[in-house]
Amino acid sequence: MSDDDDFMQESGDEDYDFEYEDADDDESADVGIENKYYNAKQMKADNPEEAIDEFLGVPALEEEKGEWGFKGLKQAIKLEFKLGRYSDAIEHYRELLTYVKSAVTRNYSEKSINNMLDYIEKGSDDEKAYHCMEEFYRLTLNSFQSTNNERLWLKTNIKLARLWLDRKEYGQLSKKLRELHRACQREDGTDDPSKGTYSLEVYALEIQMYAETKNNKRLKALYQRALRVRSAVPHPKIMGIIRECGGKMHMSEENWEQAQSDFFESFRNYDEAGSMQRIQVLKYLVLTTMLMKSDINPFDSQETKPYRNDPRISAMTDLVDAFQRDDIHTYEAILSKNQDLLADPFIAENIDEVSRNMRTKAVLKLIAPYTRFNMVFISKQIKISVSEVQEILSFLIMDRKLNAKIDQENGTVVVESLSDVERLRSLQEWSSSLEALWRTVLKDGEGFKAEDSSQILGAPPSAMLPSDTTDSLHAASAKLRSGWKGKSSMGKAF
Repeated sequence: MSDDDDFMQESGDEDYDFEYEDADDDESADVGIENKYYNAKQMKADNPEEAIDEFLGVPALEEEKGEWGFKGLKQAIKLEFKLGRYSDAIEHYRELLTYVKSAVTRNYSEKSINNMLDYIEKGSDDEKAYHCMEEFYRLTLNSFQSTNNERLWLKTNIKLARLWLDRKEYGQLSKKLRELHRACQREDGTDDPSKGTYSLEVYALEIQMYAETKNNKRLKALYQRALRVRSAVPHPKIMGIIRECGGKMHMSEENWEQAQSDFFESFRNYDEAGSMQRIQVLKYLVLTTMLMKSDINPFDSQETKPYRNDPRISAMTDLVDAFQRDDIHTYEAILSKNQDLLADPFIAENIDEVSRNMRTKAVLKLIAPYTRFNMVFISKQIKISVSEVQEILSFLIMDRKLNAKIDQENGTVVVESLSDVERLRSLQEWSSSLEALWRTVLKDGEGFKAEDSSQILGAPPSAMLPSDTTDSLHAASAKLRSGWKGKSSMGKAF
């Protein structure tokens, strides 16, 4: 080994010994606190009350407020809330917020507070827990306002607004949304580009509120305003929400094409965000395809193709397949076996229109060969009620797609003949053809010599015409005769 190697080894040992001694000093200072914290964590499952006391003992071991004390309080608060000790949880949460100013880093405190609020929100399943949660939000907002942490103040307020939306407390939500809009605006009332992301989240919440309350006028104005925001890089889930509400709005206006476009964009954004809502929106996309009466399969696109055989949407896939094949019996069977589809109010509200379209087409196809039929016969064939058959037939008559009269007393329908109109039309066509032929052949004496005319003066008109012209007249005459035959013998269904 060279002298240089010996020197390097020696100096390396000296450095190692020096660093080890420093690390040992640091660890010995924190070992009691750390042991107490992890000992409390082991007690959480079996002895939660004792674990709380152990966690609360951690801050007292620190000379100054630090990370271990913050962690100990955080664990104690969660256990207290879980055990229903709400007043203790509130008191210790108030203490926890004092650590945010200096004891822990800003990013760590923000993440911890957000997680804490999420935990409390999920556990608020009764009135007392809900009031406790509201106090958590109030303390949080006051704390971040006093520390001028505008970013976390905005995030917490948006979280609170989302909670009120879930609870359908629209009065409180409206006030909070107005406050948030002002916070995301400049002094002149225009949107602040630096807060574009938060602004879009606020728009998404307000759009959802108007969608739930069926206020389409306000929804439409806000939806268009949200799409004009260009200063933000929003989370794709936010855009998924905005587009989903836009699709529902367009559906209420029977603007199927725009609804389809919005639902597709919503699905794409939810898919990018990894949100499970993408499955529900994909169902809406399939529903819109049927309402558009489109022959294009919604699963042909690159984005939707991977979900073609997904069992969660197999019912909708089969439904659209039966719809595009005009297979009423398969369509009805799928709908009957998958009543869970109707658990979604939006699907339940709009699937009736699809079913009505299917049944209307089926009725028209079934009655085509008949001039008289019984509504019970149609009811049995399509497997729908007689009253619905009558409703469909009435619609077809009013829409002039069927020329018939309904005998409600006997439950029969008589399709009125159009033979008189057809005979009149045939006669008019025959007369026009004959007149045109005579003008062509005999105009200004052209087509025949004078002597030829005198020789056939007593002949019938057809004798004076060339053979191909005579054939045309014979065809027109045959058409006229067929028009006078009256009704053709049609079938009857009883």
